[in-house]
Amino acid sequence: MRPPLKRLALYLTLLGVFASIVPPVRAQESPAAAQPGGRVVLVLPFENRSGDPTVSWIGDSFPDTLNKRLNSAGFLTISHDDRAYALDHLGLPAGFRPSRATTIRIAQQLDANFVVVGSYTVAKSRIAIQAQVLSVDALTLSRPLQDGAELNRLFDAENAIAWKVAREIDPAFSVAEQTFLAAPGAEPLPAFEDYIRGTNAPTAQERLQRLQAAVQLAPDYAAALLALGKEQYAARDYAAAAATLSLVPATDRLALEANFYRGLSMFNTANYAAAQKAFNFVETRLPLPEVVNDEAVAMSRQGKDGVVLFRRASVADPSDEDYHYNLAIGLFREGVIDQALAETDAALKLVPADNEAVELRKQLQAAPAGSRLNPNASSGFSPVERVRRNYTETGFRQAAFLLDQMRAARLATLPPAQRAAQYSQLGRDYLAEGLMPEAENQFQWALAADPRSAEAHAGLAQVREYSGDPAQARAQAATSLRLQPNVAAWMVLARLDLAANQLPASADDVAHALLIEPGNFAAQAMRQALQQRGQTLP
Repeated sequence: MRPPLKRLALYLTLLGVFASIVPPVRAQESPAAAQPGGRVVLVLPFENRSGDPTVSWIGDSFPDTLNKRLNSAGFLTISHDDRAYALDHLGLPAGFRPSRATTIRIAQQLDANFVVVGSYTVAKSRIAIQAQVLSVDALTLSRPLQDGAELNRLFDAENAIAWKVAREIDPAFSVAEQTFLAAPGAEPLPAFEDYIRGTNAPTAQERLQRLQAAVQLAPDYAAALLALGKEQYAARDYAAAAATLSLVPATDRLALEANFYRGLSMFNTANYAAAQKAFNFVETRLPLPEVVNDEAVAMSRQGKDGVVLFRRASVADPSDEDYHYNLAIGLFREGVIDQALAETDAALKLVPADNEAVELRKQLQAAPAGSRLNPNASSGFSPVERVRRNYTETGFRQAAFLLDQMRAARLATLPPAQRAAQYSQLGRDYLAEGLMPEAENQFQWALAADPRSAEAHAGLAQVREYSGDPAQARAQAATSLRLQPNVAAWMVLARLDLAANQLPASADDVAHALLIEPGNFAAQAMRQALQQRGQTLP
């Protein structure tokens, strides 16, 4: 497995973009434009200082929650799997609590710029948390960052710490703390405990039992469904894995990884059409080379031509011998002997001891020009394409992170009004997915580009409404309307007035929205809701 950031050039090549051609971005133009090397964060498990081993699982929950929130804040965090990779590479046990010097070694192994360490105590059903940020580059440790809450509000307390960490690393970070606290993802504490214990359990049996318990308590818990499906896949219970992974909603960000493993599960039951469909779901959203390759293999098993996809995977990662080998077989099936030989030679140059590639080369050298692979030949060797099974969430997050950086760089070349419009559109996309911190990031960047963006102020009004700050939501909506009348801002006011039982005011707001856009679905629905309560529009 390639360590974090060592893989970034690979993903950029695959996506057809190159960092060297992206113009530099001034930091004040967009916080998102910070260089990737300066925003990589490793969150270590927090230390339990309660003297109560029954709450030790909470320490392992901090990387899970903080990683989610810091990702939404525009940082690249190190995954559980990559953290385990570093510990193993350094010869350290999984539960090891490192000293400061060892922490720096782990961070350097993972190319991290910051490490978040911390501790907690639990007493009388209340948790008190302390965190610090270690700058690997400056070798400095931040002041203690503290928070606490009732234990049943653990998720809120961890979100609050995540916000303080983000502000410590980037003092210009402008997303409101309340937006972090309102971020989706909270699960019942017992389900969260089973999920954390399940993902960190030392045995496969305990992992399965814990994750099954988490899903029973919270059937829509996407992270637990993904973890359970992967565990079932590892246990070769492919039918159960496919069924579990299919329950991860297609709109959830975890759906990419879920569909990759669902594709592998279907592949292992010889349901190649379903496997191709699952791989295609991932490939059309994030074409990582292993996904492109596996979609092509599933196509080939159905007798379809996968050469185009095999070539894409091979070009994306020319250092991978399997991709050259698979492309060689695909070309052989088409009768393109010379190109197939070239790809086989490329595979053998990378792994000279690959006996299957040696046999394939012998067949190709003996094949007449234009002949095609005959799977029924009497040679005793029938080459088949190789499926890859090593998708990790790190690849997805690294590629998405780099694309965000490069998009910010491209947007920086636009006039301020156009840049603000682009960021506002991205913010609206995040709003539609319910991702409030990510949405606010985009709206804040839009306002940094153009403080007079009515769209951005309307977007912030929606974020403030969602996060339970009606005063600020009204203020942002009013600012938006002063700049330019728009439906989004009027609808924020309409919902706020309705919630405050100010029916005439709400009706007036809806009437203004319908004057701008008579067919707006949300405004029409609000009008019907008001009519049901006896309030007609003016």
